[in-house]
Amino acid sequence: MAGLDPAIHVFDLRLQFQVVYACDIGERSDAVLRTAKRGHDEQPNAPFMMGIVLIAAIAENGVIGRGNALPWRVRSDLKHFRALTLDKPVIIGRKTYLSIGKPLPGRTTIVVSRNPNFAAAGIVVAPSLDAALAAARGDALRRGANTIVVAGGAEIYAQAMPFAARLAITRVRKKVDGDAHFPLIDPKIWRETACEEHAPAAEDEAAFAFVNYERIN
Repeated sequence: MAGLDPAIHVFDLRLQFQVVYACDIGERSDAVLRTAKRGHDEQPNAPFMMGIVLIAAIAENGVIGRGNALPWRVRSDLKHFRALTLDKPVIIGRKTYLSIGKPLPGRTTIVVSRNPNFAAAGIVVAPSLDAALAAARGDALRRGANTIVVAGGAEIYAQAMPFAARLAITRVRKKVDGDAHFPLIDPKIWRETACEEHAPAAEDEAAFAFVNYERIN
């Protein structure tokens, strides 16, 4: 991905802003694009520090999905996801978006799709992860956020992982069958910095742990 340096995790506003197409988004998406361009125009040589965090729920055998859906019901994790992502730009793939079925409230939902005919009200559609990150940087500047969230699916996680600074993982304490898996978390690259174990609440079908990782290499 041109313009992104995984060794230093610095995202330079000198990146040429790529075209992001949208439908029926109105002033909100216009503001995303204007903010990114304004940041580039005002400080064309200034590096912009912004952390990318991957957020995922993972079963004990690495599964994150089955048939474009979560293969478990852990309502506590959905609340945790909302708390982590509120007021931030969230990048997801088209299949993940279709499984959700609507934009995420209180967040800018940026959907990566190579289909030039794909559009939906209330979202920003980007033709590549690179373009999605450019749109997310502009939106984060507008919001005053310092984090870009990447929330799946498997292909998007794999593309974004080399550029992430942090992983926010929910370890679902069960093994399930599935057709989508999270990339390997290499201990030579990622250090676990926090782990909170939780027994299942009334609406959770499994125990789980909230685990944070930070890049060390």
